Amino acid sequence: MASLELKIPPPVIALLTASAMWAVARWGALPGPLAAMAPDGRLKVAALVAFVGLCFDVAGIVAFWRAKTTVNPMKPENSVALVSSGVYRITRNPMYVGMGFILLAWAVYLGSTWGLLGPLVFVAYITRFQIKPEERALAARFGAAFASYQSRVRRWL
Repeated sequence: MASLELKIPPPVIALLTASAMWAVARWGALPGPLAAMAPDGRLKVAALVAFVGLCFDVAGIVAFWRAKTTVNPMKPENSVALVSSGVYRITRNPMYVGMGFILLAWAVYLGSTWGLLGPLVFVAYITRFQIKPEERALAARFGAAFASYQSRVRRWL
């Protein structure tokens, strides 16, 4: 399975997951408690959760830009700085956390309880095929500084 490591850009994984969530909500899933929510209420909750996700995404990107390091998740070995300030004090992967929140918002919007599996699948895939290889590259590049950072800050939240 190492052949999938760092091969598919995380936004593409998020879009594929969102598409699968839509298909499940549209064609196969029995409605659950989310479907019982009023559509306006679901929209408001989804918008709030998506906003939180967008904030994580933007904060992560801005921190990388300020550090003048790569935002390309496919080439972690090109990192020139270990970013550990700002949102990176809360999570080592704010952009992936943001995508997870956006997928959660999508599940709420769809009203699909089964759609809630989408963010879980995304987290599992990204952890195995994106984050763990990134961590190996960062450990090789930044050594003890990265090990110290890993011990202080959680991978997700």
